[in-house]
Amino acid sequence: MMQKRRATITDVARLAGVSIATVSRVVNGTAPVAPDTVRRVEEAIAQLGYKPHSAARKLAGRRSGAIGLLLPEVAGDFFFPLVRSIAEAARANEYDLLIHVASDPQEESLSAPLGDHNVDGLLVFTGRLHDDEIARLHRLGFPLVLLFRTPPDALPIPYVMFENQEGARRLVEHLILVHGRRRIAFLRGPEGNEESAWREQGYRAALQAHAIPFDPNLVGMGGFHQQMARDVIHSWLLEGLHFDAVFAGDDEAAMGAMEALRRAGKRVPEDVAVVGFDDVSFSRLLNPPLTTVRAPIEAAATEAAQMLFAQIAGVHHPTAVTFPTELVIRQSCGCPAHSDQGSEQSP
Repeated sequence: MMQKRRATITDVARLAGVSIATVSRVVNGTAPVAPDTVRRVEEAIAQLGYKPHSAARKLAGRRSGAIGLLLPEVAGDFFFPLVRSIAEAARANEYDLLIHVASDPQEESLSAPLGDHNVDGLLVFTGRLHDDEIARLHRLGFPLVLLFRTPPDALPIPYVMFENQEGARRLVEHLILVHGRRRIAFLRGPEGNEESAWREQGYRAALQAHAIPFDPNLVGMGGFHQQMARDVIHSWLLEGLHFDAVFAGDDEAAMGAMEALRRAGKRVPEDVAVVGFDDVSFSRLLNPPLTTVRAPIEAAATEAAQMLFAQIAGVHHPTAVTFPTELVIRQSCGCPAHSDQGSEQSP
């Protein structure tokens, strides 16, 4: 048997003898309509069993019932807990979550597929939207929260960050003070990444505090990416560059660095210590388990979502939140196995 076709707003308008716009005004209550016309429209709705589409009702009220999230990717152990936490917060607030993955850090167009035209608010991962577009949305009063970057031009746009500099400094100082490493390489994150810049400042501060000269030859582009980090370490080893430790910038890059060292016959940590940042789920499963800095990804994601919902509701909420980080000691730095999971929190 053929399934009965669902009635449309056009069917209702035809049966009631009115325009589609009049039916929309009756359904959504957006403008006054004569009582006799309202009666005819309501009778037509009842007769046809018409059910207004929820998205259409939200559009009429200038609400989409959705928030947007701009990301560089959705794969990887960093993004899984981030997206999951935001999705849970959206569900708890009865919102849909729309995700757009922007492969380029700064897309050619200033605008994004998600914005004031189709969502009620936007969460923007670092580097995924031009500063000009961020400023435009702010001028419109559009709810906006930045993830892991500060606003352009000191605009009062809410954001969440990790305490990157102090966490990185403590990590590098651990290599210097506990393990006597002095030729410590650093792998930067993506170009223009604010978190990477803060982590490099922590790296440099630790070297300076212990009278270790900064060597630009020991700084390379790891891109927070396993393959890029692996290639950089491989090229350094081919060139004969001497280093006794690697601060890989993040855990993904640390995994790539360890792989390159292992392929070259280098032992971690005996020949070269390797440390990361973030403490994603696979870090403790590496061989050896990775010493890193724990960044509270889930907590930061949930807080960012709540900041956005507060803006949408017009409720006061902190505009800047920086989450502390913890030093997590495992074996890739040279510490014995019984030190696993030891931690020290950055202020």
